[in-house]
Amino acid sequence: MTDRKPNLQGRLALVTGASRGIGYFLAKELAAAGAHVIAVARTVGGLEELDDEIRAAGGDATLVPLDLTDMAGIDRIGAAIHERWGKLDVLVANAGILGVIAPLGHVEAKVFDKVMAINVTGTWRLIRTVDPLLRASDAGRAIVLSSGAAHSARAFWGPYAASKAAVEAMARSWADETKNMALRVNAVNPGATRTAMRALAMPGEDPATLPHPSEVAARILPLASPDLTETGLIFDVKQDRFTRYQMPA
Repeated sequence: MTDRKPNLQGRLALVTGASRGIGYFLAKELAAAGAHVIAVARTVGGLEELDDEIRAAGGDATLVPLDLTDMAGIDRIGAAIHERWGKLDVLVANAGILGVIAPLGHVEAKVFDKVMAINVTGTWRLIRTVDPLLRASDAGRAIVLSSGAAHSARAFWGPYAASKAAVEAMARSWADETKNMALRVNAVNPGATRTAMRALAMPGEDPATLPHPSEVAARILPLASPDLTETGLIFDVKQDRFTRYQMPA
C-alpha cells in the first residue's frame, strides 16, 4: 500500500467504535484527509474528545452516541444520513467486543450472545442500512475490521474468533455482490495493537512492544481512497499487503 494520504475533501465517512483505539485514530485520519466524519460510539466522553481534536485540526464531525446492541438505532443511522446527505462515501465498521478468553464450554450464554450481537448482527445491520448510501457514492469504500483470530482459531478465543470469521465472510460476500459497481469492500486484520481490548486479552504483555493505534490507523487510511481498486480482500496491516483467503479444495 502507498503511504500517500488520500484526498477525501468533501467526502462523508462513518466510523463505529470511534471513541477509542483504532476507530478513534482512524476517525482523526479521515478528518485530516478532508472527510466529514460521522463518529459512532457508546462512550460520549470519548466522542467529545474526538470532536475537540478534529475541530482543533480544522476538520468537522457529527457525533452519534449509540450502543450497537440498539439495532433500531443502527437502522436509524442510514435513514438520517439519507435525509441529510443522500449518500455515504466511506464506512469503517470497527466496533467490536472481545467477550471472554475461556474454554468454549465455560462461556456463559449471555456473554456469547452479546459478542455475536455486537460483532456480527450489529455489523450486518450497519451494512444493511448504509449499503444503498455507499452505492449512491461515486466511489463508495467499506472497511470492515476483522482479526487474525478469524483464521488462527486459537484455544480459548472461540466466541471472538467465530464472530470475526463471520464478519469477514459477510464482507467478502458483500464485495462479490457489488464487484461490478463503484463500491469497494475490504476487510482488515489490524494485528496486535496497543488497545484496551488487547490489554484485556493479553494482560501479561508489554504494551510498549505493540504498535500504537494511531500507526495502525494511518496504514488503514488508504483503503478509503477513491482510487482504490481492490475489493473482496483482507488487508494485513503488519504485512502491509492484501491477501485473498481461500478454502482448500
